[in-house]
Amino acid sequence: MTRIGIIVGSTRPNRNSEKVARWVHDIASQRGDAEFELIDLRDHTLPHLDEPMPPSYGQYQNEHTKQWSATIAAFDGFVIASPEYNHGIPGVLKNALDYLYTEWTNKAVGFVTWGAVGGARAAEHLRTIAGELQMADVRRQVTLSLAADFEHYTEFAPGDHQAAAANAMLDQVITWSTALAPVRAAAAAA
Repeated sequence: MTRIGIIVGSTRPNRNSEKVARWVHDIASQRGDAEFELIDLRDHTLPHLDEPMPPSYGQYQNEHTKQWSATIAAFDGFVIASPEYNHGIPGVLKNALDYLYTEWTNKAVGFVTWGAVGGARAAEHLRTIAGELQMADVRRQVTLSLAADFEHYTEFAPGDHQAAAANAMLDQVITWSTALAPVRAAAAAA
């Protein structure tokens, strides 16, 4: 069965990332077309990129990188839950993405973002990164407004319509993750 990792994209104290990612996981868990698992960046202590070789070589020397690699390699696709910080993504998320290369390649990815304008700029930042990592970013995304989907701009309380948006995004992530399986298999056999 297709395995989708839902990445909690921030490690900040009092973060909303975990609440948003758990909300996505709750919606996803009601489906029977894939398996879903949370991947919390707090569980993967990754210092600022400290590997001597570029990630595209796959020659990891540090144990934290090898563990991160094994975690990400086990999934067929991803959903990234990310706030928008200063028109981009959190540095910890960028660092986690930068640590690896082939583990991301030929996998689908969808985005759930939030901020003053729904985290739209964070999503665009993620799309640029995904393109370089040879990921298939899906068109459908969930954009959560701090004004409408968070009480007092802090407590996550998504509108009912957001569940439909999440399911539409998940439909595309699962479809593309499944479609790319033969491409990943051919690359692994080469």
